Amino acid sequence: MSRTERLRAMSEAHGAHTYHPLPVVIAEAEGAWVTDVEGRRYLDMLAAYSAVNFGHRNPRLLAALTRQLERVTLVSRAFDHDQFGPFVTELAELCGKDMVLPMNSGAEAVETALKTARKWGYEVRGVPADSATIITFEGNFHGRTTTIISFSTDPEAKNSYGPYTPGFRTVPYGDVAALRAAMDETTVGVLIEPIQGEAGVNVPPSGFLTAVRELCTEHGALMIADEIQSGLGRTGATFAVEHENVVPDMYLLGKALGGGLVPVSAVVADEDVLGVFKPGQHGSTFGGNPLACAVAREVIAMLRTGEYQERSRELGAHMHRRLGELPSDLVREVRGRGLWAGVELYGKARTVSERLMELGVLAKETHETTLRLAPPLVIEQADLDWALDRLEEALSSAATSDPARSAPREAVV
Repeated sequence: MSRTERLRAMSEAHGAHTYHPLPVVIAEAEGAWVTDVEGRRYLDMLAAYSAVNFGHRNPRLLAALTRQLERVTLVSRAFDHDQFGPFVTELAELCGKDMVLPMNSGAEAVETALKTARKWGYEVRGVPADSATIITFEGNFHGRTTTIISFSTDPEAKNSYGPYTPGFRTVPYGDVAALRAAMDETTVGVLIEPIQGEAGVNVPPSGFLTAVRELCTEHGALMIADEIQSGLGRTGATFAVEHENVVPDMYLLGKALGGGLVPVSAVVADEDVLGVFKPGQHGSTFGGNPLACAVAREVIAMLRTGEYQERSRELGAHMHRRLGELPSDLVREVRGRGLWAGVELYGKARTVSERLMELGVLAKETHETTLRLAPPLVIEQADLDWALDRLEEALSSAATSDPARSAPREAVV
């Protein structure tokens, strides 16, 4: 039995089966490349779902982490520490807002936003007690807590976890009329992914985010932008809402904010929103810890230069041009923005991701027919082209092994 097989057998035997990973076991990583326990290298075209936007073991981020490790790592929020004030100030400035509430995971940031919107609705808007509603969208993915899956439309994420948390209305993504019809005097917030990642990198129709902003303003509701996966450079802008010059009332951040080193998330809003919280009403032992703040501060400093946003714009345009040239009898549609793409196939995306792994490229399917691509923003163009060449090879190989998987693009309705 190889070392890979032995380690995977241990995972299968003792790890809860909540994921279906590709049969590779990573031991080392640097930049856009990872190495498995057998010494084979792979080009990472997933970047831990955008948590590794700045590359594996980014030297600037490692240096910030190491400096802080040598000083202090955790004091809880019972005391202040010297990284907290600078972190919340710098992140608030990056977002153009007043206040930051730091947490750890993306799901915690979403839960915090939901609590914030309800509390704000009752105490500021004057919505009658226990009647607040929040609007979400079909195809959403905001995490897997009990409350969050209560408004999921994905059976795998939702089924068998009831009873579900009430207070949510879900409408079709991109449908302005449906959103307008769902909003009333109880609506305290609209929770939206500017681009839906888990659903297959779904980009909304042009003008939709602008319409969401206008309707929220009209109804006195909070526009809550979940930028946990789409933010911090992934789409060619600091935030995906910038592509329509939209400013939400709340930004939800995570993943790349921790630089691929530590879990960091945050809710960022103005004082009239986050100011509803008083001591003891919300918090986290690890949220805003010194180590997380030190790394996140370096992430913010890197984003201020605009270098990573520019790389995502330029390399993303190149990647989408290449993806648009893939055979139309194999690829149904390509969606995305910046260095982020959902390649909709006629056949099973799992088959293609497994073939890509054999060719030295790591990517992952979502649902049954979409292959997700989200390489680190530090990827070199030559490496990106090499990966896209391997993708074309994998698609051809999969089609040859299963001729029924291909169909003419014109046949799609």
